[in-house]
Amino acid sequence: MPFVVDNSVVAAWFFPSQATDYTDSVLDRLKADTAHVPALWVLEFSYVLRKAVMSRKLASESALEIIAEAEKLPLSVDYTATATAENLELALRHGLSSYDAAYLDLAMRLACPLPRRMARCTPPRYGRGWG
Repeated sequence: MPFVVDNSVVAAWFFPSQATDYTDSVLDRLKADTAHVPALWVLEFSYVLRKAVMSRKLASESALEIIAEAEKLPLSVDYTATATAENLELALRHGLSSYDAAYLDLAMRLACPLPRRMARCTPPRYGRGWG
């Protein structure tokens, strides 16, 4: 079953110090399923890499290699724009950041599960979070 994956999980696949049993299980799940991310993910992932380069934890060449590897993952980037008012409404209703509301919106539109940390705000008809 397709699912929505959060940037922090994807980033952990490339930074061993951030990996957990949970992030590893999500990576294993990609062998059978497609993960979906909102368009925002592209910028979030780039920002994580930029921070690592700027703090000298990662060379810029390595960051570019990570991007190339990430592009090989079965991640489906959804470029459908969500109206600003809809995003704000979701964020306020569920106590989320606007960024997390973008992930919730995507899960609702695709009727697929969210990452575990956001499962508390998933409307019942869309299923519970997994993992």
